[in-house]
Amino acid sequence: MSNLRQKILILYLADSALDSKVIGWTMYDGTRRESHNTGDSDKPPYTTGLEALQAGWRAIQFSQLTPPYPGTEFSTSFYKYEIIFEQLEEVHG
Repeated sequence: MSNLRQKILILYLADSALDSKVIGWTMYDGTRRESHNTGDSDKPPYTTGLEALQAGWRAIQFSQLTPPYPGTEFSTSFYKYEIIFEQLEEVHG
């Protein structure tokens, strides 16, 4: 069995550009080295998605860009600019 474990970082950006501001985030650690909870920090781990790439995270999924339906351009809903990143780390023992 492989000793690699996956860490997942989900960043919600202000718009579809990878260098736009992070407005929401969550992280999951398959290595069990860190434990994260929703709302456990007021400051995002990175200020932009590009900064996460530069820190070694690999982008594995971008949200689909879909235009709003007419009349719903200014409604609030889920964060639609979601990018999922991963890191693989070796676990010993």
